[in-house]
Parts: sequence; C-alpha cells; structure tokens
Amino acid sequence: MTLRGPPAARSPAELLTFGVVNLDKPPGPSSHQVSGWLRDAVVETLAERGVESTIDRAAHAGTLDPKVTGCLPVMLGDATRLAQVFLEGGKEYVAVLECHAPVPADAESVVAEFEGPIYQKPPRKSAVSRRLRVRELYDLEVLEVEDRRLLLRIRCESGTYVRKLCHDLGLALGTGAHMGHLRRTATDPFDDRTLHSAHDFLDALGFWVEDDDPEPLYDVVDPAERILEGIPSVVIAENAAREVANGAPVYAPGVLEADDGIDHGSLVACYTPDGAAVCLGERVGAVDADSGVVVALERVLV
Repeated sequence: MTLRGPPAARSPAELLTFGVVNLDKPPGPSSHQVSGWLRDAVVETLAERGVESTIDRAAHAGTLDPKVTGCLPVMLGDATRLAQVFLEGGKEYVAVLECHAPVPADAESVVAEFEGPIYQKPPRKSAVSRRLRVRELYDLEVLEVEDRRLLLRIRCESGTYVRKLCHDLGLALGTGAHMGHLRRTATDPFDDRTLHSAHDFLDALGFWVEDDDPEPLYDVVDPAERILEGIPSVVIAENAAREVANGAPVYAPGVLEADDGIDHGSLVACYTPDGAAVCLGERVGAVDADSGVVVALERVLV
C-alpha cells in the first residue's frame, strides 16, 4: 500500500483526486449540479493529460438552495470521505429579512433573544425527516436596518434552516417576515476570504492542460487535509499507517504524538509524520498508553 506524500509536494493529479475547492456558488444551479460540473471537468482534464488515476465522485459540504450564493466547499475524489467533518463545524450567513411591515424600534433586542438553542422542524421539501430538533445560534447580529428590511449576520450550528429562522423572527417582531437574499460566508474551516469561482477552477484546469502550468491549480485547489483543520490530530508511524490502510485500528505503540486534551469519544484525524491524512476515527484509549487501541477507525483515507 502506497501512502500519500506531504500535502505540499503532491502533483496536480494527486491534488485533484484528493482535494477540495472553496467554491463561491453562483445563483441558479443546485449544489448537486455544481459539484457534478467540477467532477466532470476533473475527469475530462485527467484524461486529456493522460493520467491513469481519475475520480468518480465529488461532494459538497452543506446544501445551498439554487438561489443562495456563497461558500460551498466541494470535495474531489477520495476527499469525499471527509464529508462528515463538516457536520462538526458551524456555518455563517448574511441574510436579508424582509419584514411585512415597518421594522419595530425594539427589533435588535427581539432578534438578540434568538441567540442560543432554538427548536426547528425541517421544511416539507427537506431531504431529512421532519422531526422537531434543537439547533444552536451562536451569534445573531443586526448589521443594518432599512424601512422593512433587516440585514442579519447569523453564526449557527450545521443543519440550521435560515428560511425557517426568518419566518420565526417575523412572528416575534409582530410584522411577519420572509427570507430575502441569503449568502453563506463560512463553512468551517472555510470562509469567504478564500473563495474561488467555478470559472477560476476551469481556468486553472485549462492552464495545466494547455500551457503545462499547474500553479493556478495550486492556488484554487487545497489538499484535502485543509478540511481537517480544527479536528484534533494524532500523528502515527508509517508502519502503523500501513496497517490502518488495511483496516487495523491505531494501537498505542504506533502513536508518535497527539494534541493535548483530546476527549474520550472525540473525532480525531490521524496523520503520517509528513502531514498526510491517514484516517478519521474515534479516540477510545489513552494517547500515552503503552498498549491497546487508541483510535477506532471510522474512515480510511489512503
């Protein structure tokens, strides 16, 4: 089993088969359509370059409705195995709340009351079951007020329905309201400071194919390890990584180092000493133990 090399030393083909694009989703297409377009472009490009390896899938992190724009990380090839990581992180949006009457004077204090845990039931068109559930609003800020509109910044738990939140805010304000324009500004660990358009991605592929210039590709596509920022890390020896690649858990003798304070049961990412991701798993044993299983496997990444 050949392990991946250091993230910064990968070839363009290796990057495209285990990479992520922090895409600025345009209005119009669905998230599924956009990720499909990127997948097809990669398949075509690798074929034109005569590369034997290819990809058969791409996945996006958190569905955005067709009209919604903004941060949509798209995972390419084996990076799709990391999709669960985005369920651990938060989301941030900027939304226009369209009130059905003039905004009351106490609007900011009313909105502030929604910070914290809230109850939500997914809408009828949702792909998940319509059971009442709790989602956390970490921060809810009124940025501007104009006649019947409020501009909101929303920092929330993954899986929060902003459209439903806007409806509930309208009821609390006493005006009624619906969601106007919505833009996602962050999907942890990505945010809108490093967004790239689909055109940027296609242009970068073109430079590699037509001019043999991969540099734009390295600017647009990140190694998949970028997704794991913020997830506790465990560094394991190469021989242990090879055992993991064949389905073995991470045993104590193979652990070289680990972040401090990793809670029992936490999701962790395991790496080779040169920084290549090996697996996702659950910490089930002490990282400084002399024997026994330290990390139980959830996703093998090599």
